[in-house]
Amino acid sequence: MDAVAEQAVGIAEKPVVVMKRYELKYILSADQTEYLKKSLEGHMQPDRYGKTPIASLYYDTPDFRLIRTSVEKPEFKEKIRLRSYGLATETSPVYLELKRKAYGIVYKRRVQTTIPLVKRFFAGEGDICAAGQINSEITTFRDYYGNLVPSCLIIYDRTAYFESGGDLRLTIDEDPRYRTDHLRLTESMDGISLLDGGQTILEIKVQESMPLWLTKILSDGHIYKGSYSKYGEAYRQQLLKVTGNF
Repeated sequence: MDAVAEQAVGIAEKPVVVMKRYELKYILSADQTEYLKKSLEGHMQPDRYGKTPIASLYYDTPDFRLIRTSVEKPEFKEKIRLRSYGLATETSPVYLELKRKAYGIVYKRRVQTTIPLVKRFFAGEGDICAAGQINSEITTFRDYYGNLVPSCLIIYDRTAYFESGGDLRLTIDEDPRYRTDHLRLTESMDGISLLDGGQTILEIKVQESMPLWLTKILSDGHIYKGSYSKYGEAYRQQLLKVTGNF
């Protein structure tokens, strides 16, 4: 057994993560971001990692079938991405995520792995994990779409907040940016800005309903729910550069 194969056995034995929840998205101005952070005091607190750089490498077909479908806002859509926290190395943990959205509910399957194992997986060489149903879902996704290749790298600086004893999770993403070249998690955290200066992306993630105290904070701050996809916006901006229209 070679070194990569041995590593595959070790990674495959690690637990996978399954998530089912609602995800609500908002675009905030700089003033609204500061207001929200102050208003959350006493209700939620940042997790122990603080502000963390995150990079997500999206895989798609060569003709961008996945993102083209997604921007049409169907009732069901899906995507697959490889995520790292900060710059990755060939041996550091990265996370392959299969994300589906059906009728407003988000379902995510997440597997810890490494870059060499992911390259083998997308080349059609074996499984991504040994976790039965999860491995089957991710492998079926790969085989259904066929040739999946790196298509876009999304990067941002995230602060995650949690509610003690509850399932509510809230994230604020600063300086969201993208690039469509140098599609490697090991290279840099540079990219083209997706939003105007100072704007951030708020995501609220709940399994049930939003608490009333948070609803009031959003209402008082004139913070209104929208629809936003970082990969979708990057695709739109890139298409505008190439064709002049979207």
